[in-house]
Amino acid sequence: MRIIVLNTWGGRAGKEKLLAFFATYRDTTDIFCLQEVWRAPYDEELRGVDVTNVVTNSLQEITAVLGDQFECIFHPHYKENYGMVMFVRVGIEILESGEKYVHKYKEFVPEDNVGKHARNIQYVKIGEGSRPLTIINFHGLWNGEGKGDSDDRILQSQNTLDFIATLPGEVILAGDFNLLPETRSIQMFEESGLQDLIKDYGITSTRTSYYPRPLKYADYAFVSRGVEVVDFRVLPEEVSDHAPLFLKIED
Repeated sequence: MRIIVLNTWGGRAGKEKLLAFFATYRDTTDIFCLQEVWRAPYDEELRGVDVTNVVTNSLQEITAVLGDQFECIFHPHYKENYGMVMFVRVGIEILESGEKYVHKYKEFVPEDNVGKHARNIQYVKIGEGSRPLTIINFHGLWNGEGKGDSDDRILQSQNTLDFIATLPGEVILAGDFNLLPETRSIQMFEESGLQDLIKDYGITSTRTSYYPRPLKYADYAFVSRGVEVVDFRVLPEEVSDHAPLFLKIED
């Protein structure tokens, strides 16, 4: 099974470039886990969020490129038009799908900066028998104060781990965590027994040239110990300020 994880950056790097990426990988990928996807603009001003060059119908655009080969599962986390999506190849049996809020609650709207909105995780459970596989798409809290620990981020990690503890079988947790590797918020996942693939595969950057700041970590992939990893790497395409992550596991 082949999985690609990407924060699309709302298509700011260029719509045609982003769509070409999905056209390139649609025939060789089983599941896409995407963050920062829009399906419509908002009528009101988005306080603190620059929407210049955002592709506000990127959900529809990506869906059109992937065509009827994939099932689209969208979960917004700011009102109804912005959030995360998983595309699952048709033919993969989905036993269950859903979301869980791990920072604040579904209708939470920040008073100062919209970027501090509530955060949910979305998941699909696939497989057969007594040990299914749950794939969790994650986009962690941005607080405007860097990528270090905070009480909210530590609680977010704990809420995510509490959800994982309820799951039978194996787990893949991946996405944009908005965190640095040495944070307690990241280390909690490894201490729980999950394997940190960014650490174990020696990945030194998950950002592209669109991201000018010096600290190049944001995206992670964790797997439970029963997941057999065949390949894990950063893909070379620069279609966002985040680099795409590629994970191949044994079915």
